[in-house]
Amino acid sequence: MALFSKKDKYIRITPNHSLKSAVSQTIPEVPDELFAKCPACKHLIYQKDLGPAKICPECSYNFRISAYERLQLTVDEGSFVEMFDAIETTDPLHFPKYKEKLAQAKEKTGLHEAVLTGKARIKGEEVALAIMDSHFIMASMGTVVGEKITRLFEWATQEKLPVVIFTASGGARMQEGIMSLMQMAKVSAAVKRHSNAGLFYLTILTDPTTGGVTASFAMLGDIILAEPQSLVGFAGRRVIETTVRENLPEDFQKAEFLLEHGFVDAIVKRTELPDKIAYLLSFHGGVK
Repeated sequence: MALFSKKDKYIRITPNHSLKSAVSQTIPEVPDELFAKCPACKHLIYQKDLGPAKICPECSYNFRISAYERLQLTVDEGSFVEMFDAIETTDPLHFPKYKEKLAQAKEKTGLHEAVLTGKARIKGEEVALAIMDSHFIMASMGTVVGEKITRLFEWATQEKLPVVIFTASGGARMQEGIMSLMQMAKVSAAVKRHSNAGLFYLTILTDPTTGGVTASFAMLGDIILAEPQSLVGFAGRRVIETTVRENLPEDFQKAEFLLEHGFVDAIVKRTELPDKIAYLLSFHGGVK
């Protein structure tokens, strides 16, 4: 009942100047940021009910969050040190208005690029960490994203540290053409060298993880976790249906479908991830 007893807190009243009346009239206006619609179950949810982890109370869908929100929810306070944040794209194709789009994305997200890289501790376990952010040009993988993740693996190999990556991406960055696609091979080679050194690599697939990221480092983890109902795949659903000329299951490319078919090792709620990650790091010889 509190929602209705404090209307001034939730509903703004704005004057209606369009009505020609001697009496001043008002129209109630509900703020856009007050409610959110769950992409999975379609329920309308009061924003505060999502909590800091932004999880749907109806179906447990994990809403998309920023890299900094992920950082706050996952790592030990004050332990994160950002690395490789001075790398800049050369705009290899001189794509029209690409640099302007990058500048807008940087201003909007506060990020240098679509992936945040550095070292941190998770429940005391030291890791090399990468977090992709879908708010930055849909976390598309360009040359800078590939270079930052490659350098992270190389540094982790040298320091003998495990790597944890939260993946999220709409695929390769079209503004960089073939240079973007080359990052798939470059990062995969760095993953292999890290593996040859006997070091642990953990990936957590978040919504959405698609395209070239899925076709390379996202699916190369020694253990692969996923958040509930995350979209994970390479090509789009319609492209696949047109190619194979078959109707696909309703839950096709969802994390639960991938788990059932052996592509994912476990589905873990966002609030439970720090404990699960720390356990796996410790089990696989994490550094304290």
